Amino acid sequence: MVVKDKPNVVVLGGGTGMPVLLKGLKEYPINLTAVVTVADDGGSTGRIRETIDVPAPGDIRNVIAALSNVDEDLYELFQYRISGNNGLKGHSLGNLLLVATNEITRDFTEAVKKVAQLFNVKADILPVVNESVRLHAEMEDGTIVSGESNIPCKNKKIKRVFITPNRIKANKDVVKALSEADLIVISPGSLYTSIMPNLIIRDVANALKKAKAPIVYVCNMMTQRGETNDYTASDHVKAIHRHVGEEIIDIIIVNNSPIKEELALAYEKERAYPVKIDREELAKMNIEIIEDELFDESVPFVRHNYKKVAKLIYRLVDHDNE
Repeated sequence: MVVKDKPNVVVLGGGTGMPVLLKGLKEYPINLTAVVTVADDGGSTGRIRETIDVPAPGDIRNVIAALSNVDEDLYELFQYRISGNNGLKGHSLGNLLLVATNEITRDFTEAVKKVAQLFNVKADILPVVNESVRLHAEMEDGTIVSGESNIPCKNKKIKRVFITPNRIKANKDVVKALSEADLIVISPGSLYTSIMPNLIIRDVANALKKAKAPIVYVCNMMTQRGETNDYTASDHVKAIHRHVGEEIIDIIIVNNSPIKEELALAYEKERAYPVKIDREELAKMNIEIIEDELFDESVPFVRHNYKKVAKLIYRLVDHDNE
């Protein structure tokens, strides 16, 4: 849904970090495209994929919800999880709607488009690929772990992640969106299991290497056990560069506000700690650092203040106010 004279902003990601970011960006006058991973295999999505060979609907559902413009009742219905002692227990109604629409259209991208229209989404939402894929990780000790939801559970150092089928084609609309972007944003989220599944698709990696637009990475605020133990901000960037095969990131957005002590203690029990901003190392990599107090104090867990992050991102394309 491209409108002339508005900047084209493409966001890549998945998991819980991406919807938060999109919630802020949708308020700005931009042509927004969300490129979403379909490698999830946990929870309701995992059970669906055990029965039906379909791209993972869960992350797509959360993005549609974040970008929806409908009343609260319809939003809650879309995100509702079925209860009771039956075969549908735990399934999200939105996941089932996406799967049903996919059966009708026989094209997952088209199914996503139709469901997004139902929920009055003004942005473009694109699955990164149009087929069912499986994520694997090779650990530093040489072992291979298969399945997105299994990878963090091993609590081993990850060497690399990869997708099967290994020569799968990217959604052609994704490649087009990246080539026409004025700004490309890599969202926060689980680095190896929500972000990398987009970037390791060969066509996507090549499009990022060729992109004329600046590429911004919104760095996670906390490390994640089993994925980014002891990672600094530059470690996140280096991991992305290793997987893409080129130094693509121009700008990093980082949080410099402290986490509340009681919250930090709760996260320590999960072996998650604030990501350190190693400014000197980032400077050596010629990466521009944008830092601000981005901790959202309105919720009892760690997440970005989506209004602040969206404002920082919009400034990068708002040339009228330069």
